[in-house]
Amino acid sequence: MSFTLQSSFLSSPSRLKIITSKSTINRRSSRTYYPCIRALELDQNTIVGISVGILSVAVGIGIPVFYETQIDKSATRENNQPCFPCNGSGSQQCRFCIGTGNVTVELGGDEKEVSNCINCDGAGALTCTTCQGSGIQPRYLDRREFKDDD
Repeated sequence: MSFTLQSSFLSSPSRLKIITSKSTINRRSSRTYYPCIRALELDQNTIVGISVGILSVAVGIGIPVFYETQIDKSATRENNQPCFPCNGSGSQQCRFCIGTGNVTVELGGDEKEVSNCINCDGAGALTCTTCQGSGIQPRYLDRREFKDDD
């Protein structure tokens, strides 16, 4: 007995042949019999499509797994890199008074008024907003809150 199956997903009409015989069925009567597929004709486009699909699934799973392992490894490493903006000091020079603590305002004519800087309260420096004063550069994923120092 021979069956012929046609597949609609292939671009060219291909046929799958399933060959069975009564003698094979009688010998395996105690078990469930599954017919074997003798030939499968696939064109090049189908093979490329299947390969791209398998590769896409592998990349879609592999990249997140890679990043998770890198995050776990970085959590175990000690972070001792000095902060870039403050050079590890934990404080930055005030941009308004340029570290003097005083601001000079020209009123007109030759008059000038000197007053304490309202940004740093006359200290001349501010706590570094990147490392929060620790002097250690935070890891990328640890920087959850960004503050504007204006």
